[in-house]
Amino acid sequence: MPYPKVSIVFCLKCKWGLRSAWYLQELLQTFGDQLGEVSLVPGPTGQFKIIGEEKEHLNVIIWDRSVDGGFPDSKYLKQRVKALLFHDEVSIGKHNEKNAVSDQSEQLKTGPDVKERARDNCSDCRDCQDH
Repeated sequence: MPYPKVSIVFCLKCKWGLRSAWYLQELLQTFGDQLGEVSLVPGPTGQFKIIGEEKEHLNVIIWDRSVDGGFPDSKYLKQRVKALLFHDEVSIGKHNEKNAVSDQSEQLKTGPDVKERARDNCSDCRDCQDH
């Protein structure tokens, strides 16, 4: 199977399946056949991670809900996939590119008020705590 690959690992109990499918569709719409595979993987309780695989056994965490603070906007997810799997060598459209005026060494952001959103959205879901 060709590379790179993207796996979206999500908690079924948290009901993150539709969100995961939406991210899958967004990545396929943007990167098309440049991605070798995009998959949905039911994962452990409370987990939401997007993992890229550049080559066999060379994994990179693109997004981790518990580390990055909630869920990414699709624009920022696409920027991370572009940077981490394609090393900024592909175009993802002007509306998805980082601001050209910003410093190139600037870290990818998850949108405004990341810390505030993380406090509100990143707590473990009640369904997972009950099981």
